[in-house]
Amino acid sequence: MSKVGWPADQQARRLLVFGVPAAVAALVVAGLLIFGSAPPAQESSPSQVSRATAGSVAATAPASGAGSASPTRSASNAASAWAVADPVADLSEPLAGMPPVTDPANIYAGAGANMLSPAARLAPYRIYVPNSGGSTVTVINPATYKVIRTFQTGLNPQHVVPGYGMRTLYVTNDLGNSLTPINPMTGRPSGKNIAVADPYNMYYTPDGRYAIVVAEARQNLDFRDPHSFALEHRIHVNCAGVDHIDFAATGAYLIASCEFGGRLVRIDMHTLKVVDYLSLPGSAPQDIKLDPAGRIFYVADKNHGGVWLVNAATFKLAGFVATGPDAHGLYPSRDASTLYVTNRGNGSITLISFATRKIVTTWHIPGGGSPDMGNLSPDGKVFWVSGRYHNVVYAIRTSDGHLLAKIAVGVQPHGLCVWPQPGRYSLGHTGITR
Repeated sequence: MSKVGWPADQQARRLLVFGVPAAVAALVVAGLLIFGSAPPAQESSPSQVSRATAGSVAATAPASGAGSASPTRSASNAASAWAVADPVADLSEPLAGMPPVTDPANIYAGAGANMLSPAARLAPYRIYVPNSGGSTVTVINPATYKVIRTFQTGLNPQHVVPGYGMRTLYVTNDLGNSLTPINPMTGRPSGKNIAVADPYNMYYTPDGRYAIVVAEARQNLDFRDPHSFALEHRIHVNCAGVDHIDFAATGAYLIASCEFGGRLVRIDMHTLKVVDYLSLPGSAPQDIKLDPAGRIFYVADKNHGGVWLVNAATFKLAGFVATGPDAHGLYPSRDASTLYVTNRGNGSITLISFATRKIVTTWHIPGGGSPDMGNLSPDGKVFWVSGRYHNVVYAIRTSDGHLLAKIAVGVQPHGLCVWPQPGRYSLGHTGITR
């Protein structure tokens, strides 16, 4: 979607629906992995890792089966298993205050089917849909597939974000420079809009210390008090269009995508400083999701029509999987076996096995569509996703990809939130929980 205040060339890039063909992406990856070879990580010297420019690209594909679930290990062993091959030693140190990983073989073990926290389990099951073109949120009752209300927000709402403690939802009103708080017990706004600058998206640090407002147009990550939203720290990144984030299994660092800059940025969560960048040639990176084993970050790319695999230990490319044009949203299944990839350009959803890193199947929405952002039902049996360019929401049965319902909502529905979600705490976005 076009965004007021963006340079004309970046607005044009946002309006593109179809990107570079997947075949081109495959050639790019082949060239990077064959001709862009770099020394093994353990042989790298500090001078080989740039702190101000794009990082180098990995030469070695992941070992066979490296993404498969491994036997449960103790938390101390897990930290060593997730060690980062980098001169910055604290990237291997777990973030203090983060809830411990209960199963190092599956970082989503605390967010299985119907594993609702005390704070979340009393909330009525609802779908909250931000309509970016209409400055409203539509609320759907999933039991009836009916809209039960629509309420006003600030200008250009992009995502509905669960708070870290799972008691409040926040609408990120990007051009309205505000957050609209929602009480999930009533499904209605719970107070006045909260003033923050350029909140395209929002996340929470794994220790709950900060809310991270992603100020996309300003190229800032604003670390704010998670309750008052007072600004406490700001990181300016040298890449345009910063918009999506995920965190290491240890919480020691985050990786953010820069849609208009064609690269990723890695940030040290101990020091709150930029570590380095990783270029993805010709790309427009979107959503990011860490695999259950904490070893591979999956990065959706709308231009190349698929997902990049980035080695979490080395911050180097480990491969590419072509899924479909305008690949955008990434969501793990409730049993953490499968990654759902939304392909806006051809109305499809691709399922990738975390164990094999290969496509299992692809579902096509009857009559086409534009699946964008969403999440799973608490039991994992329904995938709810907005139809960005069709002004609808899709409800899709996860056992077979059958379309259960297509519900008309407002203009340009975007980052919808399915609530409640399983998990011990929220990392933000549309309901990333661990």
